[in-house]
Amino acid sequence: MGECKLDHSVEDVQKKLAEQSPFLPQEKVEQLRAWLETKQSQEGLNELFHLLKKYDLATPEERALREEKMALLLG
Repeated sequence: MGECKLDHSVEDVQKKLAEQSPFLPQEKVEQLRAWLETKQSQEGLNELFHLLKKYDLATPEERALREEKMALLLG
């Protein structure tokens, strides 16, 4: 993921998750929604936003890599 200078709000990330949820495993969507309901760092929000950005256009290999990074973010 490239570096982005924008800080993304919880609402931005929730909107991006909603857009990409048809392309993500349902269990992952539920985990991410729950994660977003708790207080998160700006860095975490930005990272998740960029993992979700254009997820639908990613190759299967790229999707797997992004899902691994999401799992690390979730703890």
